[in-house]
Amino acid sequence: MSNHAAESETDPSARNGLQTVDRAVSVLEILARRGEAGVTEVASLLDVHKSTASRLLGALEARDLVEQAVERGKYRLGFGIVRLAGAVTGGLDITRQSQAVCERLAGDIGETVNIAVLRERYAVNLYQVRGPGAVGAHNWVGHMTPVHATSSGKILLAYLPDAERAEVLKATRLKKETSRTLDDRANLEQDLAQTRERGYAITLEELEEGLHAFSAPVRSGGGEVVAAISASGPAYRLTEERMHELAPVLLKGAAEISHRMGYLG
Repeated sequence: MSNHAAESETDPSARNGLQTVDRAVSVLEILARRGEAGVTEVASLLDVHKSTASRLLGALEARDLVEQAVERGKYRLGFGIVRLAGAVTGGLDITRQSQAVCERLAGDIGETVNIAVLRERYAVNLYQVRGPGAVGAHNWVGHMTPVHATSSGKILLAYLPDAERAEVLKATRLKKETSRTLDDRANLEQDLAQTRERGYAITLEELEEGLHAFSAPVRSGGGEVVAAISASGPAYRLTEERMHELAPVLLKGAAEISHRMGYLG
């Protein structure tokens, strides 16, 4: 037996620490199996007091490993899991099917390329490839970004059924991230209509000053838009005119990923 193992058997604090880790992992496993669970349910399954279950969930929530569902009191796995997953994200079908295309597009367009999906009222980035000119670019993987201020979010909103889009927008505070953010519902709806008409979305310094982005839809085998692929870069280089010029390249990449997902349209 190693000294460390022997110490853990005799040191109460070490035993308590291991027990806490074991319980935290058990919470994640419970949520993975059940989808959602409340404090009382977690406490019962772990055979611990509700206060203990609440502390565990609170600690995991602080790290974005779990999040509260729309129904208050219920928890589910959070997208902080994606940040920890690393190579495991390759197991996600959309990520696995898009990796090669994203890498090629990052080279062809010369900017950072991301894959994002809709989670409640956020666009959540699952995979990112930095272009050759994107030295020091921000890593967006695992981040929840506002749907109304990002090109990926606009794509994901634009192709939702009207009732679902209205529900998402109702839950979304159209916060003004910059002076150019569309924080008026009517203006945003007009922008989304234009997005559907041309088949891709653009944002002009709407999330961050000096950052432009454009995005195209990725479809599942059934034709539903399940993700958005975007390219983003500095406004001085990725101008509005250049984004329109490069749109066919991004659309072709999105179509290729959609085909890999089983879409035959």
